[in-house]
Amino acid sequence: MKVLLIRFSSIGDIILTSPVARCLKEQRPGTEVHFLTKRVFAPLVEHSPFVDRVHLLEESLGDVTGALRKERFDLVVDLHHNLRTQRVKLALGRPSKSFPKLNFEKWVMVNFKKDILPRVHIVDRYLGTVAHLGVTNDGKGLDLFIPPGMEVAPDRLPASHRNGYTALCVGAGHFTKRLPPRRLIELAGKLQGPLAIIGGPDDRATGRAIADAVGARAFDATGKFDLLGSASLIRQARAVVAHDSGAMHIACAFQRPVASIWGNTIPGFGMGPYIPQHPGRVMISEVKGLDCRPCSKIGFAKCPRGHFHCMEWQDLDAVATWVNGQDR
Repeated sequence: MKVLLIRFSSIGDIILTSPVARCLKEQRPGTEVHFLTKRVFAPLVEHSPFVDRVHLLEESLGDVTGALRKERFDLVVDLHHNLRTQRVKLALGRPSKSFPKLNFEKWVMVNFKKDILPRVHIVDRYLGTVAHLGVTNDGKGLDLFIPPGMEVAPDRLPASHRNGYTALCVGAGHFTKRLPPRRLIELAGKLQGPLAIIGGPDDRATGRAIADAVGARAFDATGKFDLLGSASLIRQARAVVAHDSGAMHIACAFQRPVASIWGNTIPGFGMGPYIPQHPGRVMISEVKGLDCRPCSKIGFAKCPRGHFHCMEWQDLDAVATWVNGQDR
C-alpha cells in the first residue's frame, strides 16, 4: 500500500503529524509512506525512518501534482485541509481522507466564547484519517529525528552549559502568542542556572536583550543555528520554556519537561503540549477568566484591545518554580 501524507506547514503542525507516519508503518507492514510539504520544513520529516520519500511543494502546485500522479497512491491523507490541498487531491484523483479542522467550533469559541470544542487532541484527529485501516494511537507521542551530523555538539556550547541548562524559547508565529521582551527578561531572571535562549533570526533583538539583562549565565543562540540545530539544543535541555509554538512541540517530541505559556490562543483548540508517555512533564500557564480570550484561533500582530492581559498577567513565579523544580 502506498500512502501520501500532506501537511505543508508549519513546524509544530508537521511534528504533530508524526504519529500518523509511525503508526502506519508499524501497524500496516509493507506500507510505503510519502510526505508532501514545503521545502523549508522538509528537515522535519526527511530523516524519519517512517517516511520513505518526501515531495516538496515549490512555486508551482502543478509541477508537484504532475510528479505525484505518477506515484499512483492508494490513499491520500490530507492533514492540512485547505484549498491548495483540495487542488492536490482533485489533481491526483485517488481515494482520500481529510482531518476535521473544527473551524466552526473554533469560530464559535472565538466570537461567542461558547465552548463546543471536542476534548480531542489534534493527534487523534490526524490519526482518525487512517482509522479505517485499523491504525490506532500507539501512545508513543511525537517524533523528530536529527542525524548526528546535524546536532549541536556539547563542545559548541559554553563550558557552563555542558552539564545542563534551561532552554528559553522566545519565538512564536504571532505577537499575541509571545510574552513581551520585558516579561521574558523578568522570567529569565527567575529561572535558575544556565540558560540557552533559543529562537530564529527574527528573535535576535529579544535574545540579545535577555542575555544583556541576565549576564554570563545566558547563552544567546537566537539566529545562530538552523532548524534542526535549534531542535537539538532543545533536546539537550533539562527543561524548556516555550510559547504556543513549534518549539513547544519539539520539546514534546523529545519528552523534555516543558512549561508552555499561552496568550491569545487556548489549549482547548486541541494543540496543547503532547507527551502521553509522561503527562507530568507538561505545565500549561494561561490567564483564565478573561472575557476576551481566545481572541483568535491563530494570532494577531498586536492585542486587539490594547491591554494584552493574557500575557501581561501571566504568573511567572509559578512558571519559574515549576521549571526550577525539574530534575537537574
